[in-house]
Amino acid sequence: MNFQVEGMSCDHCVQSVTKAVQAVEPRAKVTIDLASGRVAVDGSERRDAVAQAIRDAGYSVAAA
Repeated sequence: MNFQVEGMSCDHCVQSVTKAVQAVEPRAKVTIDLASGRVAVDGSERRDAVAQAIRDAGYSVAAA
């Protein structure tokens, strides 16, 4: 699943989003393109749960 995430500006942000996603789905593969704000998650958790985890980490998730 893919997300458009706003507010990421550095490697620390990438780590924060990755940790947030893996907190709800520990085995998820998270790929982040910092320049575009695109976050790809390969996992089985519900999309809304993953999006909420990213929001809880302090980032905005644009509507898909």
